[in-house]
Amino acid sequence: MNGRTDRPDGLDRPFAAAVKPVAEDKRTFVYRVFEAIAPRYDLMNTLLSFGVHKHWRRKMLAMMRVRPGASALDVASGTGDLALAVRRAVGPKGRVVGVDFSPKMLALAREKARRRGFEDVDWVEGDATALPFADGVFDYATIGFALRNVPDIDRTLQEMTRVVRPGGLVVSLELSKPVVPVFRELYYAYFEHVLPLLGRLVARRYEEYRWLPESLKTFPDHRALADRFRRAGLVDVQVKLLTGGIAAIHLGRKPV
Repeated sequence: MNGRTDRPDGLDRPFAAAVKPVAEDKRTFVYRVFEAIAPRYDLMNTLLSFGVHKHWRRKMLAMMRVRPGASALDVASGTGDLALAVRRAVGPKGRVVGVDFSPKMLALAREKARRRGFEDVDWVEGDATALPFADGVFDYATIGFALRNVPDIDRTLQEMTRVVRPGGLVVSLELSKPVVPVFRELYYAYFEHVLPLLGRLVARRYEEYRWLPESLKTFPDHRALADRFRRAGLVDVQVKLLTGGIAAIHLGRKPV
């Protein structure tokens, strides 16, 4: 691959600066990446995590103790897997909204929801750092594998805190930094070298998948991210490491 996408809509510019976007802000850069990889996003997630991301999502829902009939907002919802999992948990009397800034991701989420019989999920195009919702309208605000990609982590957490009710939960499932020696080094080797090659072979996207490992390098580890939750005004912050710290669940409660 020559570092170019094959899109006709203005997104087929070279990804020559894919590892370190300099000429554009992070939001614009991430938008281009996810619009480009949307068609193979679900397949690549399954391949790259060996399917374990589904297990992680179940752990997240168990930790949340989702109440039937509750309302939830899934931020940076992507193709909708987390939003639909929450929709199952809240039941037919609950309400789930998925928000994402990528039209292509949202189109895939809508189609997936239709196939699974969850056409009552609302899909909204919007910015994680400026959520288009009133204060205190949701019981839960979730974000899955997207917090490291937002242009401002603190602002995103503040916005998620704002839109949940007092006593509501803000929850993140995100890749993290392994804590087990040797395993950590093997994981980084896989993530930095094998992942981009799979991106090239399966999704025909090399530079985009070469950038995704880079996004983790500057992302806070699980302790620092817990501090960010507290800085957003959340209390009773809990952290659960998954698979040796490859991923982590962070949960915080909005004070009553």
